[in-house]
Formats: sequence, C-alpha cells, structure tokens
Amino acid sequence: MFKQDTVKLGIAPIAWTNDDMPELGKENTFEQCISEMALAGFTGTEVGNKYPRDTKVLHSALEIRNMEIASAWFSAFLTTKPFEETAEAFIKHRDFLYEMGAKVIVVSEQGHSIQGLDVPVFEEKTHFNGEEWQKLALGLDKLGALANEKGMKLVYHHHMGTGVQTEKEIDQLMELTDPNFVYLLFDTGHLEFSGDDFLSVLKKHIGRIKHVHLKDIRPKVVKKVKEGKLSFLQAVKEGAFTVPGDGCIDFAPVFKLLAENDYEGWLVVEAEQDPAKANPFEYAVKARKYIRETAQV
Repeated sequence: MFKQDTVKLGIAPIAWTNDDMPELGKENTFEQCISEMALAGFTGTEVGNKYPRDTKVLHSALEIRNMEIASAWFSAFLTTKPFEETAEAFIKHRDFLYEMGAKVIVVSEQGHSIQGLDVPVFEEKTHFNGEEWQKLALGLDKLGALANEKGMKLVYHHHMGTGVQTEKEIDQLMELTDPNFVYLLFDTGHLEFSGDDFLSVLKKHIGRIKHVHLKDIRPKVVKKVKEGKLSFLQAVKEGAFTVPGDGCIDFAPVFKLLAENDYEGWLVVEAEQDPAKANPFEYAVKARKYIRETAQV
C-alpha cells in the first residue's frame, strides 16, 4: 500500500505513563516503556515526562533498542501570553528535537484550553474570537519559520478541549496560516470524539498533513462523557481512547488515502489509557498487528 521506506511506525509513551495525569502509570519506568515499544515492533516514540533530556543519554537508550524520536508535544500560549514567551520555549524545544533527529515539532495552542481542567469537555470548550485567531495564526507562522531554520516542520495538533478541535476550526486555521510554515497533525481519535468527519479533514488537507496520530475511540464511553458532562481527563480515565483495532474506527480508508497521496513520515499510535486497566505492552502488540494486517507495513 505505502511505497517502500516512506512511512515509519511509532507509538506514544502516554499509554505507559500519562503526562497530564502522572499518577496513571507512575510505576512504569522509561526503560520498560521503550523496551516494550521495541518488542511490540515499533521503531519510533514521542517524548514522555520520564524521558531523559540529556540527548546523549536518550540517544544511547534508544539506539540499542533500534528506536528513534519521532517528535514531542509543545504547548503554545499565543492567544494569552506575549509571543516572546512562547518563542523562547519553542526554540529550546526545537533544538532538543533537532539534536534527537526529529523532523517535525508537534504544537498545540493551550491558551484557554480546558483539556486539563475539571470541566465538561463539550459544554465548556473554548471558542477563539477574531483577535485570538489572528494572534494564533501570526504566532504559528513565526514559530513555523523558526522550525524551518533547522529544516524542520511545525505540525499543528487539533485537540479536544481546545480552540482548534472541530473540522470547521481546522479549516479556519489552515486558511489563516502560511502553508510554507504551518502543517497539520492528523488525529483520527480526536476528530471522531469531537463528532467530526476525519476522512473529510484528511481529504481537504492531505497536502499539509506531515504527522499522523492513530487513535481509536470507544463510542459507549464517549456517549457517557457527553451525557455525564465529564471532563477530558475523566474521559481518558473512563477509557474513551484505545489503540487502532480495538475501537470503532476503520483505518483502512485512512491508510488508503495517505498512501494514494504519497504520505511520507510517521504513523504514531497514541492511545492514552489507564495502564492499570489496559496493559500498555499488550495493547501495543494489538495495534502493531492491526496496522500490519490493514496497512501492510
């Protein structure tokens, strides 16, 4: 399906230890995490809160497991703080990822975000006003130019509980930003959770999609989140997300569209669950098997 050597398979450490709720998986070590990733058949990882920040130490730990860094999350506050604050932090983040050999930088705007708050994720979702959209777009263009200085790409992560969650909001962001500096991270799970058409987003913005998160959902849990007015973090604890092949999403059309449009880059399994309820290694193996059978990679 995919042309040879065009895609790499990674998995996020959030299934082992949750960055937003470190009590989930606190017993799981960095070494266990990356060892189980490699054993499950993945060659890449994003960066979690237990990963060493000394690039030599991190390189060494990954190299002996035939693993590499795909990217890492960066929180921007372009709508609520002076640009210089975000830019300073972004440059440090960029340089760390550059030293680790990553080609993309995952950015999500956290100004007014409720993803980490104990409020209903659907009812209390933020909506940017015109001025905030302009600040966000201009700031992302500038950050994208900083990424470009190192031959890297900024990929924007649409996310539940933030100002860029829905298909309409993604469309607006893509329209307002420079296609030479701002690209898109495509996440199936967040769009399905939001109630949006992920295939529509994929088709419209395929030319700007430079990073992919493969995330599945459990519809019964999402229904519970809506009816019970639960927060995003409560949704995670309840098991709203899972790995490809374990939820409701058929990824075959996703892989087909990506392959037909010569997608090159990472396919990263990301499913934040409570590791006490969903053994990370077992679910990683399940995801790898599903991808092998569905995408032939």
